[in-house]
Amino acid sequence: MSGRAGAGDRGSRGEPGRAEAGRAEAGRWPELEAALAVVNRDVRATLTLPGREPLILMVVPDPDGFDGDQVYVAMADGRSHGNPVHSDDLEEGAEPEPGDAAAVLTVVAEAAQETLMELLWQVWPLCREHGTGMHPRPAGTSGEWYPGETAAVGPPVWWCRGGRAGDCHDASLIGELADTLPGKERRALRRRGRR
Repeated sequence: MSGRAGAGDRGSRGEPGRAEAGRAEAGRWPELEAALAVVNRDVRATLTLPGREPLILMVVPDPDGFDGDQVYVAMADGRSHGNPVHSDDLEEGAEPEPGDAAAVLTVVAEAAQETLMELLWQVWPLCREHGTGMHPRPAGTSGEWYPGETAAVGPPVWWCRGGRAGDCHDASLIGELADTLPGKERRALRRRGRR
């Protein structure tokens, strides 16, 4: 399946003269695929996508062959928004994907969030307690944490800034948002999964 971002989308991936973007070949990006499968569990648990198809990885080839392929998290129809989750402009001898699974999961979760929010025009995911948007972070971080801080060592979670009282908290491990659903919604999700 191939697709392009809509003509009016910022970050459009279908500029004239560019090589055609297409769905990533299965097995080519195993760490990214594994991370996207985890994120898609959260999408399936908390959001109804058009056609109910999961997010996919899209590859945009470099038309000149100098910078390498770029991989994006996209809707099933190929539309995406934001930065690539991997740029294939590797130094000689470098691994094709980052070796840190937590970093890969965080980057893929951020990319999925950006694509969903921009293309569906809604905040995702929402904290069930505060009704505010959440962001991927290492577990146990405070409100003062910033990306790149070396003291962050926990697994990736969906983090909520909290309400007016500043009661920030880790809402769920990424991939486990279904566990935060009320019992009735959790049971309905399991029934859908069996079909």
